[in-house]
Amino acid sequence: QVRLVDSGGGLVQAGGSLRLSCAASGRTFSSHAMAWFRQPPGKEREFVSKISRSGLNTNYADSVKGRFTISRDNAENMVYLQMNSLKPEDTANYYCAARYEWAWAQSKIETSDYVYWGQGTQVTVSS
Repeated sequence: QVRLVDSGGGLVQAGGSLRLSCAASGRTFSSHAMAWFRQPPGKEREFVSKISRSGLNTNYADSVKGRFTISRDNAENMVYLQMNSLKPEDTANYYCAARYEWAWAQSKIETSDYVYWGQGTQVTVSS
């Protein structure tokens, strides 16, 4: 079992930065790949970024490549999403998610691939 608590959202102007945090409970955190998804208003939840259980492998949605950076601290059971150069289209509710994954599986980026979810944190980017 992994319990996730998202935080760090807020209101920011276009071009600004935010860092989202996800605190995980459970002794098996380091066995889980972690990901961030987002759900814009009136739209479906979409993949943003994923990191392997070791932190050595990452992937990103094309829309955030070069602007967002995912990282994790297994000693502290934390995952982060550093978001720079934010755009109004980044406005969404952001969720962290976890799945047990022994070997890196870059293709596992669908919501149905993830068992554990945070409660979400709202990011609003004003123009």
